[in-house]
Amino acid sequence: MQSYAKSKKKLIKHSKKDNNIKRLIIKNQLNKQKLINLFCIQLDYMDNQDSKVEQLGQSENFGENPVKKLKTESLSMNKALKFVVHKTCNKARASTLTLPHGEVLTPVYMPVGTKGTIKGLTSQEMENLGCRLLLGNTYHLAYQPGGDYLEKVGGLHKFMNWKYNILTDSGGFQMVSLSKLCEISEEGVKFESPVDGSEMFLRPEDSVHNQNQIGADIMMALDDVVQTTTVGERMKIACERTVRWIDRNIQAHERKEVQNLYPIVQGGLDFGLRKYCLDELIKRDAPGYAIGGLAGGEDKQDFWKIVNFCTDHLPQDKPRYLMGVGYPDDLIVCSCLGVDQFDCVFSTRTARFGTAFTKYGFMRLKNADKEFDLKPIEEGCECPTCQRYSRSFLHNTIAKEETACHLISQHNLYFLLNLMKQFRQSILDGRMEEFVNEFFKNYFSHEKQIPQWIQDAMVAAKINLNIKFDE
Repeated sequence: MQSYAKSKKKLIKHSKKDNNIKRLIIKNQLNKQKLINLFCIQLDYMDNQDSKVEQLGQSENFGENPVKKLKTESLSMNKALKFVVHKTCNKARASTLTLPHGEVLTPVYMPVGTKGTIKGLTSQEMENLGCRLLLGNTYHLAYQPGGDYLEKVGGLHKFMNWKYNILTDSGGFQMVSLSKLCEISEEGVKFESPVDGSEMFLRPEDSVHNQNQIGADIMMALDDVVQTTTVGERMKIACERTVRWIDRNIQAHERKEVQNLYPIVQGGLDFGLRKYCLDELIKRDAPGYAIGGLAGGEDKQDFWKIVNFCTDHLPQDKPRYLMGVGYPDDLIVCSCLGVDQFDCVFSTRTARFGTAFTKYGFMRLKNADKEFDLKPIEEGCECPTCQRYSRSFLHNTIAKEETACHLISQHNLYFLLNLMKQFRQSILDGRMEEFVNEFFKNYFSHEKQIPQWIQDAMVAAKINLNIKFDE
């Protein structure tokens, strides 16, 4: 290990071209030991970056790892996660995921609180809905209030008064959602803030450091993310880079005893690339794995086949997280295919436009037929909204008051949390196939036809659909 004086000299040198490092020096947030631990490996890597990038660019085959001299890191000693599968039905699993802030029953839907809050709901309300694992976004939290500040106040849990578990995205998705405002290189990603135009340079080391500061129970590795339907050389480059970056993510992870790091399987709709990425990431023996790069406009037949392929190859004793998926029918299909964790902003986003989830499909509360309808959104629903408010009230306030957005969001979140709870219980009770048939019969009762992609997916999941719609 280098001396403190030598490390600091090198740190100051690199701060001239790295605003993140410069900011940390100016704020004097690093003590001696932390300075050495955080940056010695990273700066050595940067000193040789040009020659390594040249070497990486010479790889001709996605199955060949061009960085053979770099040590393959492992997370096998991680003690911050315990995953127990209690019962299965074909590929589906009823499990318990134990994290530093408590148990999570899976399969589970995880609400998205991008900036440390679920839009329209308090932490207490989320607890009352039964949520035990929610999301924050590293990119947005690093901008405001900032990783240094969150570390100073004791992490995101204390900042948002949340006593249960948190998962943080790495910032990788913003490569797609903010693609016009970012530049991607082997070293990392340069973002331009859509708010004030300021620049952020995010390397795997930076993403992990920010997530260590945030204190998430599950952290996501920074990967190279492209639009799902991308084909050809750019998808191949993204998949290879995701594999190269995973060891940098792992090396930068300082809190393995209390925080978990999930790698993300990429490869788009290319089964060969997916298999290469799966094989390489599984070698790192991570505590859990995510399936990324889907729900981006691909055909539904392609969607379920990639999910099925990934769950076929991922370890049986590790949790599997499908990123960005949150439609009710998608949750049921992918749970049948062996996925354990889901997230999506759709439940609260669509609520702000007056759309509610029900077992019979989406309900548009802005429609004229709801103006004098005194029934709750869904009869029999035990969420606070359905216990106290009518469709008529929500219809007449949705365009005028934020209260309606709050109430519909509360219902939608409860609906998805409870749907996963019911699915899990059906596995334990030995009646999952019956539950799945009943769900799809209700959900597509207006169309009176199950989409072909769902029928095909259920064949792969070994679920017999025997549904007859009423005339």
